[in-house]
Amino acid sequence: MGQKDITEKLLEDYNDVFADIINGLIFNGEQRILPESLENTQVHSQYKSEDGKIHELERDVAKYWKDKKVELAICGIENQSIVEKNMPFRIIGYDGASYRSQLLKERKEILPVMTIVLYFGTKHHWYSQKNIKGLMKIPKELENYINDYEMKIFEIAWLSEAEIDRFHSDFKVVANFFVQKRKNKNYIPDDPTEIRHIDEVLKLLQVMTGDERYLTIFQEKKGVRSMCDVAERLEKMGIEKGLKQGIGEGIKQGIKQGIELGKTAGIHAEKVRVYKHLIEKGFSEKEAREIAELPETLNV
Repeated sequence: MGQKDITEKLLEDYNDVFADIINGLIFNGEQRILPESLENTQVHSQYKSEDGKIHELERDVAKYWKDKKVELAICGIENQSIVEKNMPFRIIGYDGASYRSQLLKERKEILPVMTIVLYFGTKHHWYSQKNIKGLMKIPKELENYINDYEMKIFEIAWLSEAEIDRFHSDFKVVANFFVQKRKNKNYIPDDPTEIRHIDEVLKLLQVMTGDERYLTIFQEKKGVRSMCDVAERLEKMGIEKGLKQGIGEGIKQGIKQGIELGKTAGIHAEKVRVYKHLIEKGFSEKEAREIAELPETLNV
């Protein structure tokens, strides 16, 4: 699993964040799923392919949703920062593996499986197909016999203010960040909301944006409680970077000027040497100056 997946999972694995995401996106903000009603379930599943080899699938995050000790569903969340063409096939693989796992356990009642995809891209909407039929060339005669499977995807950076207000956990801060980042790529976080899981939020932002400053803030996070604190750190780092660049440019310019002065001094010294040599050979001062290209006003 890549570093990006690991970082994303750290935040969403918290029950308060997981429940908040499902409530905000699926139940329109209604608090249907409570954090205490969620239990971790395995994210790994294995299957045997036609070549006889055992392969493993791994979800990003998955939870059992229980209500009064009655299992209602298995919910999964997958994260994407870029558009992946074959994502619908991945989703059907995850969901199929979850159903197969239940069959192997010989459950009396099969639980429904739901998977949603969170897309964090800010440059463009998800432009690839969201269903498996849209990714295949199916003969017309077989159209009615091929079952379709559609993934449910939410474009976080395109959520409205009303939709963001449905969240109550740290995910509200994350969602607002990506919305603002889409509108202004140079956006400096200014959300005053207090963050509960500050480590995971900072690491998520660092990985998803590629901005190493968030990693620096994470490593020196003492006193950071909200994105306003993060903004102050970013501003300070910007000033320090500007000063370092200014000093660096000044040193470079000074070296360049020094070299030019050195060259000038060297040329002048050579002219004086030629002038003195000509005087020794019997030339007049005027003739020597003209030959050596020394100005008359300059004392030798």
